Amino acid sequence: MNIKFVCFSLIVMLFHGSIIAQELITPEKAVSLALDNNYGIKLAKTDVEIAKNNADILNSGYLPTLTGNAGANYNLDDTEVGFADGTNRVLNGAESSRYNASVDLNYTIFDGLGRSYNYKQFKETKQLTELEARETIENTIVQLFTIYYKVAELVENKDAVSQTLNISKERLLRSQYQFEYGQSNKLASLNAEVDINNDSISLMNTTQELNNAKRDLNFVLGNTIPEDFNISTEVDFNNLYDKNELLNKVKDNNISVLQINKSIDINTLGVKSESSAYLPTVGLTGSYGWNKSNNNAASFAAYSVNTGLSAGLSFSWDLFDGGSTITNVRNAKINLESQNILKEQLLVSVVRDFNNAWDDYQNKLSVYRLQEHNIKTAQNNFDRTQEQFKLGQVNSIEFRQAQLNLLSAELSRNQAKYLAKLAEFQLLQLSGEILNVEY
Repeated sequence: MNIKFVCFSLIVMLFHGSIIAQELITPEKAVSLALDNNYGIKLAKTDVEIAKNNADILNSGYLPTLTGNAGANYNLDDTEVGFADGTNRVLNGAESSRYNASVDLNYTIFDGLGRSYNYKQFKETKQLTELEARETIENTIVQLFTIYYKVAELVENKDAVSQTLNISKERLLRSQYQFEYGQSNKLASLNAEVDINNDSISLMNTTQELNNAKRDLNFVLGNTIPEDFNISTEVDFNNLYDKNELLNKVKDNNISVLQINKSIDINTLGVKSESSAYLPTVGLTGSYGWNKSNNNAASFAAYSVNTGLSAGLSFSWDLFDGGSTITNVRNAKINLESQNILKEQLLVSVVRDFNNAWDDYQNKLSVYRLQEHNIKTAQNNFDRTQEQFKLGQVNSIEFRQAQLNLLSAELSRNQAKYLAKLAEFQLLQLSGEILNVEY
């Protein structure tokens, strides 16, 4: 008895340990892992960092430039010099040298406000990049749950197929007993064996699909979870959405609408930036330098040293540049007009997509509820058929049909449940609310 108890305890501990080893990935945890580890989201974050750098004051053109310069020259000349008194002097291999160093400052005081508009464009572009990153995150969330719920569906399908296989095995055992006691012929056992083979093949295929789907899910999560894990199959449909409220959010928060609005802002600044070329440019220059010259014997001075500060103001105005500024302004205005046209088209498109998504969600939710009712009917039919089968009132073919009807109802229910949930996510994505809900 003690040995049996110890063996039983070990089996229970090993089984319990295998359950613990399988990490449970809830929807909330899956979203958290994706936000931190998904490769597409990581790349989108790097784009945002680059846009932030571009929108920094260091890239604005408002700061001056400061340049350090230094140089040296050495000359070895043969020189002949004639003086006013009629004498001359010949120097062979006369050496001379010059040295210089300076710090130069350049600063644009006014450039027709082009610098200001460009800086504002950089800031608007940064916000557009952040919206693009948000779009990547939203698309990744939808992709994540498409795969997540595919895994959940296959988990439930595997359970349903496994249950069907167990029932077929019980049926085979029963038919073998009946054959041994002369209550049925061998045909019943052969039919049961065929059904077991078919159910085993279905289980193998479903298991393979499940393993593949788990790998796909792990890839979306950045390969951060073990290969063997569990997920939650619970789905909540208790949320009641107001169609008009969601539609208003589509017009205000849809990611594509926000992006086109930001593009219009950028193009508006682009028109002003191109127009700034009509105005003059005023600049300031300054320099502090040191110069030394070592002259040859033909010069009046043996050497000279200059140290000093210089400053200047520059003014330039392109009165006519051949028409390029006029062309650039015209094209910038056309681009702005095209963005406004695209916005009108987009608003019509997203409203249409929202109405389609709303109807699709309501339809899939209704289908799921009907499938829930259908599975109760199929279960009731199977239970009664199973009782009659045990009493010998129905044959194996009728029993198998009831068994397959139940399996089909379970598979259809599983598919309908997750399709309805994905339709809900599509609706939330269009309304810009997918990142604001609890998973």
